[in-house]
Amino acid sequence: MEDIVRVLHVVVNMNRGGAETLIMNLYRNIDRSKVQFDFLTCKEGVFDKEILELGGKIHRIPYISDVGHFGYTRALNEFFNMHYEYKIVHSHLDKMSGLVLRAAKKAGIPVRIAHSHNTSSEGGRAARIYKNYASSFIKSSANSLLACSNAAATWLFDNRSNQAKILNNGIEFNKFSYKPSIRKEIREHLKVDDNTVVLGHVGRFFEQKNHEFIIEVFKEFNHKEPNSILVLVGDGELKKKIEKKVHDYGLDNKVRFLGIRSDVEKVVQAFDLFIFPSFHEGLPVTLVEVQASGLPCLISENITKDVDLGLGLIDYLPINDVSTWVNKITNFSFNNNRKISKRIFIEKGYDIEKTASFIQEYYLKVSG
Repeated sequence: MEDIVRVLHVVVNMNRGGAETLIMNLYRNIDRSKVQFDFLTCKEGVFDKEILELGGKIHRIPYISDVGHFGYTRALNEFFNMHYEYKIVHSHLDKMSGLVLRAAKKAGIPVRIAHSHNTSSEGGRAARIYKNYASSFIKSSANSLLACSNAAATWLFDNRSNQAKILNNGIEFNKFSYKPSIRKEIREHLKVDDNTVVLGHVGRFFEQKNHEFIIEVFKEFNHKEPNSILVLVGDGELKKKIEKKVHDYGLDNKVRFLGIRSDVEKVVQAFDLFIFPSFHEGLPVTLVEVQASGLPCLISENITKDVDLGLGLIDYLPINDVSTWVNKITNFSFNNNRKISKRIFIEKGYDIEKTASFIQEYYLKVSG
């Protein structure tokens, strides 16, 4: 069918990060006889197999950290000159989207979308200077702007933020809805009994996610409540450093590193409390997901208030105060009454069917 609109999504890889999870949620729920997703990536990812099964194509170019600025921009230019069949390029690389969309514009691709998923950049001084340089091309190269929250729009688009459309991080509610049988199954798998307090976190091992703070908090809490464990889901460049910290504290048998999981919706059912002390976020899809499973969350006060869906599940705490977090956890009233109504997610715009319908119409309109 020649009239299918093929959208090229640009990411580093399709592992389970917030942006990538949103893209896959959208992909599964759009009408793929009208809109298809293809991907320009730099590395393999856990979603690759599913993408191919859904009819998507995966293109690869080397990443900037492997080939440097000129190698990366050359690869982008060569790719877009060869693949002029794309009418829509949707870039999810935050500030680095400037380089992608500049190359797409040079190649004459008509619709160039910059999508902001964050409110701050990673890396040291040199990386930040370079990312600011890259982002300077967004203004002249992007002709459509999307963001996950108003704060994310303001951060990346500055005085053009009012032109950005907000695309809520919609989730597949029914997958996350609380089921006692799944909680029992996962806790048996983790070899913990009903009385064990399970603290959990889902996120990449990057500076932004503040894993060191999580370990400090857990060390103090576990000292007060020895019948407790910490479960960390995810992977990333700082994982080895965090594993060493856990070992140095003698917590090897108390902290479980589960790696990248394809069944996060099941794993979080086993948690009693979700710990999320990020330094910065756009609007974390993970926090929307865990609220659907009725899981109470302690999160950093740096995270947008938009993520609190009014279910009484979110507590904002100061990011630099271990004792405040420990006291909060110690005095927490844990309960397993975790049934949440889907209606709230629909009303607040976080139901994936609604979000997918919005983006599908958006693509069809701009390609038109």
